[in-house]
Amino acid sequence: MKRTPPHTDTLLIGAGQAGLAAAYYLQRAGVPLVILEERSAVGDVWATRYDSLRLFSPAWASALPSLAWPGNPLRYPTKDETAAYLRQYAAHFKFKIECGQRVISVAPAPTGGYVVETAAGLRYQARRVVVCTGPYTTPRRPAFAGQLPPAVQQLYSSAYQRPAQLPGTGPVAVVGSGNSALQIAADLAATGRPVFIAFDEKTPALANNTAMWAFILGTGLLQAGRNSPVGRLMRQRPEPVVSQDLHHLRGFDNVQWIGRATEATAAGTIQGQRAATPPLAAVVWATGFGPDYEWLRVPGALASDGQPLHHRGLSSVPGLAFLGLPWLHSRRSALMGGAAADARFVVRHLLKST
Repeated sequence: MKRTPPHTDTLLIGAGQAGLAAAYYLQRAGVPLVILEERSAVGDVWATRYDSLRLFSPAWASALPSLAWPGNPLRYPTKDETAAYLRQYAAHFKFKIECGQRVISVAPAPTGGYVVETAAGLRYQARRVVVCTGPYTTPRRPAFAGQLPPAVQQLYSSAYQRPAQLPGTGPVAVVGSGNSALQIAADLAATGRPVFIAFDEKTPALANNTAMWAFILGTGLLQAGRNSPVGRLMRQRPEPVVSQDLHHLRGFDNVQWIGRATEATAAGTIQGQRAATPPLAAVVWATGFGPDYEWLRVPGALASDGQPLHHRGLSSVPGLAFLGLPWLHSRRSALMGGAAADARFVVRHLLKST
């Protein structure tokens, strides 16, 4: 006889900041919930990032609902402090979290709701599902990357942790125009080896300090909705990088700026808009991530390009929602400090509609 899977009212996929914030509001509403987390521990996605990583927002602007960060609120927490805060948050509210459970299928249940299956063989049935896997996780790199020879080590930014991962002391390239590219390039440059950064110099830069955060939060600029005049204008512009990181990297004599990357060659070089690299020992691709929702087998949940279909995180499919996506509602949506507002809105409306 086939065993009926255990049932929960609401199942959350992902125990990052979005999942934990949603769990807080569900718990406060008295709704039974389970969180499925693919990693072996809460916060592990932060703990395993590159050693020099820090939050781009200060602790005071990065709290989840009803639990402040410990320590100096003005500091920019390290990756390990961030992992510890998420673990503390989960333990403080005693959420039911199943770790080591990578979801491989979400499909409509014959009797209503959803059946969720994991790679470890766990099977749940839930009335509602909230996808909290965060900003897109599938690394993207330019098609021309395939032109590089096998002798050139290629590493995605999500796999980079420290300079010792890259072979030898020869020239390396970092390709990307975001904050991670700047931080990783500086990390490598501090070893003294030649570093070539393929960075689009049209990328805007913004100071990252207490005054800036007080201004953008106090004026509501960071919370402007994606379809508001301010939100539309912000989405049309490239994401700014931290000006302090930009100036820091420009201070290294062993760093050469080659402009946006345009091609790679079989000789192991990368051509930028301004200059080309010599033959490289390694390349770190910090070129962003794309969606991968092949496991979400719910008709009407995704657009033809694989992007979630939603309004402020709420799917038109009953009982399904998304959290933690870039510009889910505002620029702050993908930041830790924006998790609470989005989760509060999604949970309130999801409970009303189902």
